[in-house]
Amino acid sequence: MRLSNKVALITGGGSGIGRAAVRAFAREGARLAVADKNRQSAEAAAEEARQAGREAIAIGVDVANGGEVKRMVEETVVRFGRLDILVNNAGYGIAATVVETEEADWDALMAVNLKGVYLGCKYAIPAMKRTGGGVIVNTASVTAQVGIRNRAAYVASKGGVAALTRAVALDHVADNIRCNAIAPGTIDTPYYAQIMRQAADPVTLRKGLEARQPVGRLGTAEEIADGILFLASDEARFMTGSILTVDGGMTAQ
Repeated sequence: MRLSNKVALITGGGSGIGRAAVRAFAREGARLAVADKNRQSAEAAAEEARQAGREAIAIGVDVANGGEVKRMVEETVVRFGRLDILVNNAGYGIAATVVETEEADWDALMAVNLKGVYLGCKYAIPAMKRTGGGVIVNTASVTAQVGIRNRAAYVASKGGVAALTRAVALDHVADNIRCNAIAPGTIDTPYYAQIMRQAADPVTLRKGLEARQPVGRLGTAEEIADGILFLASDEARFMTGSILTVDGGMTAQ
């Protein structure tokens, strides 16, 4: 198993890509701390891992709050004695142009999507250094490479995640810490399911989203989790500061 006895902390682990990553990591032997703003969702995901025979704990956390992120890392280390892998996955999007985006909404999104990654790295890196190194995987997006309409704040935040990933990789390569990011395309997650439920014409919207990928469909959370698993494993030991794009050909056009 690729992550046998490794201790992994996954934020946003209660649903979507994060929950798929919990399943993938459990399958590969990791011991897991599942963190999510929704404590019940985190517990449900942790229970799945325990049912698969893995040690797992659930942690309720707001990744935009430095005190809570510090506690999240401390709880993980107290429970398992170390931290080997951090997956900074928590994030969300809002539908709006720059003009339409309220300042408070901009600040709230940046606090989760970008500041949350900074805080995760800030508190995880010292813990990793104490035990000889580790791996960080951040969830960026194809929007770090190409713009999409009506998602200004989200696009900006994910561009920041990609840039921060490269900075962390260079700053901590001597600490035996690798830092990479996954860049998903349009993925069939609860976030997009909610967007489609609220749309005036969900069928047409879904067809439009599917058409953005040359493969002609949305990606699955499991396909992104497999990419995260690869980056977290020793198979990616020569990768740091890289952005792994998994987008059904969206950015190849």
